[in-house]
Amino acid sequence: MKLPSVTFVRPAGLPVALISSLALLSLLAGCGGGGGSSGSSQFPDPGSSSQGDPIPTDVFNTYWNLCAAPRKGVDIDGKPYPDRQGTLLDELKFLRGWANDYYLWYREIPTTYRMANFDNALDYFNVLKTPALTASGKPKDKYHFTYPSDEWDAMNTSGIDFGYGVTWTRNSATAPRTWQAAIVVPGSPAAVAGMRRGDLLVRVDGVDFVNANDKASVDRINAGLFPEREGERHTFTVRRANVDIAMTLAAANVVSDPVQNVKVIDTPTGKVGYLTFSSHNAVSEKQLIDAFNQLKAAGATDLVIDMRYNGGGLLYLASELAYMIAGPARTKNMTFERLQYNDKTPPQAPIPFRSTAYGFETANPATPGQALPYLGLDRVTVLTTAGTCSASEAVINGLRGVDVEVNLIGGQTCGKPYGFTPTPNCGTTYFSVEFGGVNQKGFGDYADGMAPTCNVADDLSHEVGDPAEGLLAAALNYRVTNACPPVLMARAMSSSSSSSTPAPTPMTLVRPEAKEISIYTRPR
Repeated sequence: MKLPSVTFVRPAGLPVALISSLALLSLLAGCGGGGGSSGSSQFPDPGSSSQGDPIPTDVFNTYWNLCAAPRKGVDIDGKPYPDRQGTLLDELKFLRGWANDYYLWYREIPTTYRMANFDNALDYFNVLKTPALTASGKPKDKYHFTYPSDEWDAMNTSGIDFGYGVTWTRNSATAPRTWQAAIVVPGSPAAVAGMRRGDLLVRVDGVDFVNANDKASVDRINAGLFPEREGERHTFTVRRANVDIAMTLAAANVVSDPVQNVKVIDTPTGKVGYLTFSSHNAVSEKQLIDAFNQLKAAGATDLVIDMRYNGGGLLYLASELAYMIAGPARTKNMTFERLQYNDKTPPQAPIPFRSTAYGFETANPATPGQALPYLGLDRVTVLTTAGTCSASEAVINGLRGVDVEVNLIGGQTCGKPYGFTPTPNCGTTYFSVEFGGVNQKGFGDYADGMAPTCNVADDLSHEVGDPAEGLLAAALNYRVTNACPPVLMARAMSSSSSSSTPAPTPMTLVRPEAKEISIYTRPR
């Protein structure tokens, strides 16, 4: 079932918003999901008029679902697609008017780009954002992306992701590249082929993945990394213990449980609960409830939540998770997150710490309104990396807002105190920053990420959840000693075919940015 976010009541209501940093996958997901440009890789030149095109108004009533190529058939819920025959200009007008009404920094959108200079909607969407830079020289808006709507719906409501079932850590989308397998989903094509956590990617379909920098080679790599059809087969060569291993992967719809490795670790100072949590999607609600019931029954008096690869998701689930950690004593009548929109949007009621299940519609849903279990902790440890984003950061910020001690073990989080309302139109779901968020204390200034309590490199030599794995071992030690381990340099990975002379214009892989998402669903 689709989330209520696809039913828009504009402008009086904003049914679902993403407080994101998306996706959903983490930075470590590298290139998962859709959203590449269907047109040229370069933006068209601005038009000659400094005023640009007139800004359309009332776009949801006038241009929504008017499509140059209307889809036929039914969506994931079996409902007919809402598309009607229109034109590319209708699609562009919808995007421009929608951005003007809801984009957080709508005043900063360049007015010089002309619709007539664009031959597809994705390239036009890409310029409908602020070009401003932060004080450090980074883009002010790093979170502007799209997904094919069917792919987004399947991923968020059913936990289905199309691909091979491997999530990569990555240093860069340009050469020289160092990508290692961080997550290999059990039963996925990657797992069946024998890929393991820590494997270093060295070739794709025979092409040097580390150093390839010409267009033909990069095109072949992209074709292998981002298959388009189920059953499509590509050869990957990985390096493990200095041995190159070739394996053939067939693309498939991969289902992964967002909550895994739920257990209690017995220590001399008490029972420590542990779980890995990879996505705040609708599927995770029931799984989180079951996990906390299990931990509570086992007598857990402390908790380590592993969100090192959690790029975000439903903000209501972040609120529920925070409540299940802290319980009612600290959270009653407190604000989990207050959303701050642009000056065109009326103030919204703050999101509380939800003590009952929303009941997202999935194959195995939680009962709407059921009381949530809780541990009632004053302290919690979160394992983090640069892939910890959005809704995951909102959990941390929300708990700190009510004085729960949250210790971060691992790396700096991605820094995304912003959110979206996912907006579908003509087969594409658009994500454009609509709001920022602050906690009970009014704090939400972590655009550069949240610093770890202990800086510990991700340990790809052990499986996630192994007490000997670097981040978890450091977390278990810190709770007893309040001391961080010595900072160790990440293991250097190199290729025997490394290039000594980089090309002057590096070729970039498709979809280099992650899509971290958190979703806000308004109350029923």
